[in-house]
Amino acid sequence: MTISALGSGLAGAATLTLLHETVRRINPDAPRMDVLGRRAIAQLMRRAGETPPDDQTLQPVALLGDVISNALYYSLVGAGRRKNAWLRGVLLGTAAGLGGVFLPGPLGLGKRPSGRTFQTKAMTVAWYLAGGLVAAATYRGLKKK
Repeated sequence: MTISALGSGLAGAATLTLLHETVRRINPDAPRMDVLGRRAIAQLMRRAGETPPDDQTLQPVALLGDVISNALYYSLVGAGRRKNAWLRGVLLGTAAGLGGVFLPGPLGLGKRPSGRTFQTKAMTVAWYLAGGLVAAATYRGLKKK
């Protein structure tokens, strides 16, 4: 994995996080991926025999985990030829968005944070797609130099 790919992944993850954190504060239908992140960490801690801290303590940990995992995921946009970065960005973003809508329920994290309304589902897919597109644009720009 190259520095360009990692930097591109970070740009995509930052875009996604900025969208989530901004819109959730002003739109009641916005996806609440932060809630899913806190639930996932608490679930893992319980399975390990630990008592999870309160949501306020979990929030920054979940946010950091989201940024790191999304940056690594979006860095896959750099796994191939530069000219195919757009396609990889679209596919990665769409797959992550659909996963964000359809996987939380089966994983025991609840369906409402990302699937409350049609608008919530659409925003989830659109924001992950935006992250993939920003990662692709960043990668292409960095590799051009």
